[in-house]
Amino acid sequence: MKLNALGLPVKETEILAVELNILLANFQIYYQNLRGLHWNIKGKRFFDLHLKFEELYNDSQLKIDLIAERVLTLGETPLHTFEDYISNSKLKVGKNIHNDEEAIVLIVNSLTELLKIERIILSQSDEINDEGTNAMMSDFIKEQEKTMWMMNAWLEEKY
Repeated sequence: MKLNALGLPVKETEILAVELNILLANFQIYYQNLRGLHWNIKGKRFFDLHLKFEELYNDSQLKIDLIAERVLTLGETPLHTFEDYISNSKLKVGKNIHNDEEAIVLIVNSLTELLKIERIILSQSDEINDEGTNAMMSDFIKEQEKTMWMMNAWLEEKY
């Protein structure tokens, strides 16, 4: 088995980088959705949600950079065009969403898809002892599960 400079199997690392690029594309759509929600939210919860969406898109921007840098660390090239993002994303694009509940549902649905991709990557990185990718996915999953719990708690709120 041929190993790369990191001591990881070359073929499996290339496959892992493809999955990381899929995650990158989905995170870019998620990020842009959050920007749109931040800009377009209306209603009595505007102030709280406006700030929450900003917090989420800032966090997503950091994760996007981490994912792209991990792809580079693995010796591959991160996707970097809107065409690539759209063609590789499974997330729904949220356009002109003003309603608070619709916005939160979009976030929950997006996080559900991101978690699916991250768990695939976690499994693949674990199989080849890629601790760098594995640790990153574990951190992402832990944070996003907590965010989903909070968003779902918000959706259950009685008016």
